Amino acid sequence: MSLLEVEAINTYYGDAHTLFDVSLRVEQHEVVALLGRNGAGKTTTLKTIMGVIAPRRGAIRFAGEAIQGLPPYKVARRGVQLVPDERRIIGSLTVEENLVLAGLTAEEPWSPDRVYAMFPRLGERRRNRGRDLSGGEQQMLAIARALVREPQLILLDEPFEGLAPLIVQDLLRVCRDLAEEGRTIVIVEQNVDAALALARRCYVLNNGHVVYEGTPASLRGEPELMHRYLGV
Repeated sequence: MSLLEVEAINTYYGDAHTLFDVSLRVEQHEVVALLGRNGAGKTTTLKTIMGVIAPRRGAIRFAGEAIQGLPPYKVARRGVQLVPDERRIIGSLTVEENLVLAGLTAEEPWSPDRVYAMFPRLGERRRNRGRDLSGGEQQMLAIARALVREPQLILLDEPFEGLAPLIVQDLLRVCRDLAEEGRTIVIVEQNVDAALALARRCYVLNNGHVVYEGTPASLRGEPELMHRYLGV
């Protein structure tokens, strides 16, 4: 049994059909990349898994239990955390206050010191308010808030978007460390090289359909497919 099983989900925004029979699986301790051009359905897939949007058809199982249609807070309680592309940190709170707040309802939350060991820059900025952080620091804090809850599955939506190359390298290091610890991650990312460097398997979406499933090595062996669906 896979940790996450998504079976033929169909998702709509109003009357607009956006996901068409999307199926995927994620094994425990695996990093899986969802790739595709803008508008392919990647973020919608994550939001559907998280319960932000309910699928009209199809099934989603996490650790063997059906979760489709559950509200996000119930999905989170089962061990899934979404790091959205908007980050959604609380700008009026300090770094440490954001972390403490994230852990209030967790059974065994991480201590701030554990977070700072993984993100030294956040330790340096622990007294700064969220709105005063750089984009890269805000992204670190968004990931850290998810980790505080000790999730079984982390959904990362465009974690490297719009960040300077040096910051991307720092975040890649953190993601590699998480993968080496055995964390289970689904990553949506436009930076194809970064995503494929992290992932064990990958899916390519196009116009709400899964058009490819395989390993990063096998995808790299399909240059025509990469150019058609990923623009690389």
